[in-house]
Amino acid sequence: MAKKVVIIGAGGVGQVVAHKCAQVSEVFGDIVLASRTEEKCRAIAYGVKKKQRVDIRTARVNADETAQVIYLLEKEKPDLVINVALPYQDLPIMDACLATRTHYLDTANYEPKETAKFEYSWQWAYREKFEKAGVMALLGSGFDPGVTNVYTAYLAKHYFDQLEEIDIVDVNGGNHGQPFATNFNPEINIREVTAPCKHWENGSFVETKAMSEHRQFTCPDNVGTFDIYRMYHEELESLVTHIPTIRRAQFWMSFSQNYLNHLQVLQNVGMTRIDPVLYNGVEIVPLQFLKAVLPEPSSLGPLTKGRTCIGVIGQGQQKSHKKSVYVYNICSHEDAYEEVGSQAISYTTGVPAMIGAKMMMEGTWMKSGVWNLEQFDPDPFMAALNKYGLPWTVQDPPLVG
Repeated sequence: MAKKVVIIGAGGVGQVVAHKCAQVSEVFGDIVLASRTEEKCRAIAYGVKKKQRVDIRTARVNADETAQVIYLLEKEKPDLVINVALPYQDLPIMDACLATRTHYLDTANYEPKETAKFEYSWQWAYREKFEKAGVMALLGSGFDPGVTNVYTAYLAKHYFDQLEEIDIVDVNGGNHGQPFATNFNPEINIREVTAPCKHWENGSFVETKAMSEHRQFTCPDNVGTFDIYRMYHEELESLVTHIPTIRRAQFWMSFSQNYLNHLQVLQNVGMTRIDPVLYNGVEIVPLQFLKAVLPEPSSLGPLTKGRTCIGVIGQGQQKSHKKSVYVYNICSHEDAYEEVGSQAISYTTGVPAMIGAKMMMEGTWMKSGVWNLEQFDPDPFMAALNKYGLPWTVQDPPLVG
């Protein structure tokens, strides 16, 4: 039986989620796309109608305001909310889902506006509330977090007696031709990159200076060789919590020297600050102003060429022998744009959001409470990745590095 879904957020990822849900109309029979700016929703709905031959409806909602989200959910009565809004809107939307007993899914963990702090404590605190309400919240169903969590669970299930180390490597081999732009929300991107780095080592997180550790990484299938930098990402926290055999966990992301040069200048002149400053009698947040003048990530779709390569290298024990395995996906920016009108960064986040929602709506993954993806059987999700646009490859042993 087809279900009804409300998607909150009309950026690049929201666009992909709308298209991918429309492609699976036997599951998502009624789709409502809502955001603060309904004109963006209408533009996406027009694209979905043109490409997928499916009508979706639109609505306006300020996701900062729980009351507005409650009003929308009471009016629409969806089976599920897919939250692809901003990370600091997670809790207001979760509160609305609790009030209306609606299932919930997001792609990134909550963070407060005033602090670049990435942790699951705020959302994990909702476990008992969601369990008592008889509804489910699935956290981080994007690519990283999301697919990387599923990859790790898949490696632990099928390739290791004991998974001991993971390196998550996120390489964007694309080029958009702009002097400086971010591939997803500039505010969130820059907050992530400039935050102190943390990695898991022998039972605790070790903090180091942002971007202080880097190395070269050669991707498979001629994607190329890139400089990757160690940084903190929220899936490390959930993975070492739910797979306690992991004694070392690191996250790496590629950055060009051009990106880093621009970022350093912006930091030096105070444009990455997230605290308000007074300008002409008005308080503004420099990073939010910077976001307003940078290219909109959803506008980069027709400009971006090349491929992404995101995966997990796992090491551990199998039958008393040390081994290493690499599981990864390669995604073409051009192919993503041809299918849904977005570049691959949005595509690789939006497809897993749809798949996680599908797992929930079909009952494959359905359990009251608050959950991360690695807490469920990875096999059906892995099969769906192959079916819906993000095919994966396993190298045993890895041929990269």
